[in-house]
Amino acid sequence: MKKLENKWMRAVLPALLIHCSIGTVYCWSLFKADIATYIGRSVSEVEWAFSLAIFMLGMSAAFGGRFVEKDIHKSSLLSALFFVVGMVATGFFIYQKSLFGIYFSYGIVMGIGLGIGYLTPVKTLMLWFGKQKGLATGLAVAGFGLAKVIASPLMEKLLGERNSEGVLVQGTNVYMMFFILAGIYSIMMFIGYLLLKKPTGYSEEQAAIGHFSYKQILKNRTFIGIWLMFYINITSGLALIAQEKGILMYIGFGAIGLVSSLTAVFNAGGRIVFSSLGDRLKDRNTIYKIIFILSIAPILLIIGFDGLGNSIAILIIALLCIVNAGYGGGFSSLPPLLADRFGINSISTVHGLALSAWAFAGLSGNQLSAFILEKTGSYDMLLYVILILFLLATLISVFVVRSNKASLEKELFVRKKKQMVS
Repeated sequence: MKKLENKWMRAVLPALLIHCSIGTVYCWSLFKADIATYIGRSVSEVEWAFSLAIFMLGMSAAFGGRFVEKDIHKSSLLSALFFVVGMVATGFFIYQKSLFGIYFSYGIVMGIGLGIGYLTPVKTLMLWFGKQKGLATGLAVAGFGLAKVIASPLMEKLLGERNSEGVLVQGTNVYMMFFILAGIYSIMMFIGYLLLKKPTGYSEEQAAIGHFSYKQILKNRTFIGIWLMFYINITSGLALIAQEKGILMYIGFGAIGLVSSLTAVFNAGGRIVFSSLGDRLKDRNTIYKIIFILSIAPILLIIGFDGLGNSIAILIIALLCIVNAGYGGGFSSLPPLLADRFGINSISTVHGLALSAWAFAGLSGNQLSAFILEKTGSYDMLLYVILILFLLATLISVFVVRSNKASLEKELFVRKKKQMVS
């Protein structure tokens, strides 16, 4: 039994089981057109189910942080229930050809499971890994990123053969796929629920949790800066990632599948590399400066070569890889940065509030690039807008996100002590 009492069995493995399950939300692009065809709706109508799922992920994390803080076992089980029930219900409503049923099941029910499940293992990982918080969260969040790579072949196999036009030969496989996957992920998440455990001897400091003030943190200058920085990174990343295929086609680069796999690897790798690098730095906020500067550099080079053109394919691919790595690294570096600034005891609550930025970025990222292309028809203009956003995020990182080690937890303790004295 003692062999099971270690950070790999009690933190890393359950985190990967949970995150590799819920991370399959990013496989949406593989079957959204099949759902639209089967239920007789347009892809743009069906697309809102995914946007709603990401929005609910962020909002359920924002409001569920304190619940996760109190009991990781209940939260991991609740996450599994919402995610699996949502997946089964999605299959049922696809069979019933109900668009609003899909919005409810995939967007709302599964979305809640995503948010609670995303938060649940994070604090446990940081407790087990101590000074290597970045590595810990990087491993877990990498599971969320790698889920697409792992699940995509399985989903394609379950969906079945397609004709020359890319349409499924048997449309019934669309809803059956959800039923089968629900069974697989219910087992994975339940094992994660059984294994997940905080280090022996650790007990929640209920006093610290009780003194937590939502109002105080939402007014905190550092938190606002981190929220804006995180929001801009996701929005900029999504704006470019959403147009990845279109940009490659525009410059005449044919190996789109190869680049897609390459960027997926960079997305997952960035989650581990950037957050692990943060463990070696005095201030984890420096990671975001590095992410933004690395993202800005290829854009400036592309603009210097007079915009998008078929002669700078290497630069375009480099930009897509770097932005994907920074997109993933922004997620994995967030919890350790928040823990440094606001303390470990209320990290699930603070992290949940910060993830609300993901909710709004999920609605604005894709739409931003679509709006720019609709109005201007220019990928060059899209690059200019993304460049401005990354520059703004860099300024926020430098001038708004403070570099001191004072935590909100300490601020609240000092304030309460003063109140008791007075």
